[in-house]
Amino acid sequence: MTLTTDRTATADAPLRIGPIDVDIPVVLAPMAGVTNAPFRRLCRRFGAGLYVSEMISARALCEGNAKTDHLASFAPDETPRSLQLAGVDPYYMQGAVERLVGQDRIDHLDLNFGCPVRKVTRHGGGGALPYKRRLFEAVVTAAVKAAGDVPVTVKMRVGIDDDHITYLDAGRIAQDCGVAAVALHGRTVAQLYSGTADWSTIAQLKEAVTTIPVLGNGDIWEATDALAMMNETGCDGVVIGRGCLGRPWLFGQLAAVFEGRPLPEAPRTGEVADMMTEHAALLVEWFGGHKGIREFRKHTAWYLKGYPVGGEIRGLLGRVDGLDQLAELLSTLPDAPLPPENLRAMRGHTRGPQVVALPEGWLGDPFDQTLAGADGDSAASGG
Repeated sequence: MTLTTDRTATADAPLRIGPIDVDIPVVLAPMAGVTNAPFRRLCRRFGAGLYVSEMISARALCEGNAKTDHLASFAPDETPRSLQLAGVDPYYMQGAVERLVGQDRIDHLDLNFGCPVRKVTRHGGGGALPYKRRLFEAVVTAAVKAAGDVPVTVKMRVGIDDDHITYLDAGRIAQDCGVAAVALHGRTVAQLYSGTADWSTIAQLKEAVTTIPVLGNGDIWEATDALAMMNETGCDGVVIGRGCLGRPWLFGQLAAVFEGRPLPEAPRTGEVADMMTEHAALLVEWFGGHKGIREFRKHTAWYLKGYPVGGEIRGLLGRVDGLDQLAELLSTLPDAPLPPENLRAMRGHTRGPQVVALPEGWLGDPFDQTLAGADGDSAASGG
């Protein structure tokens, strides 16, 4: 598969996830505490794509956890409704999917097998689970069977570490289980977010998984990086994670490069301030005043990343406690463009490498289906 920078999304068949046509082959990566309904709404405004919810615990959903249930909600006009589940127990995975499908709450389901955080991997979840091949197969099978006509996809990492690589086996297993697509972040769990994503692993997965789309993830900081990844790996689409933090407008640039249109310039600080104001208001409406504004605080640094804004106002914005104060602070921003040299400024987590937290004996028999203790999915309860 060869792509050029003048490629258009309509020149080839669109990315197809089960019955869903994604005309622009771009997926918003699920990110905890970020890709809730308000942020997805802002992103959708800028371009077509598939916009996935933040990670939801299968067990917490089965148990009727109120916080989790709210996180699994969608705006009335949101379509397709795309949700990511995480779980280590086929029983809870089946129950959660049956609940979602039975209540007609989703149009697409993604399964998380790439999360690298300690509280998830120490229970055998996230990026740790694909090492247990048969348990991984059982969890995926439970989700696919319960989903019925709703397409299921899998997102994963290269492996636990360089000595425990899992992505090729996991990709083939997922394909055989009937998933609609697989996505690969080109880092191991041990790497966390350090170093550089290895795009060659995405190319190798594309060669191994031949009947469903393969999506690539990792180090897409500019819209042209998406085309570069597809050129280099032959993947069928891209998953955008940290690159869109504070930049919902990135999806407009992605749409432009895939459609062969001129690349829109990055917004000036005035336009960024308008987006920040709207984002904060949406979060306040969605979560309530106190929680909504607290949820917004972490976004302020991302929105202003690379812009010539002083440290004092950045600090004040990071402690903002109301919409009126936010408006007052934003009114003092100087009108300035984003310097071209800052377009690729990294945002979000840069931590790593790490020693991966795993259940005792996890790296023994890779075909053992025993769950990692009675806690099961409870590590992620509450969302």
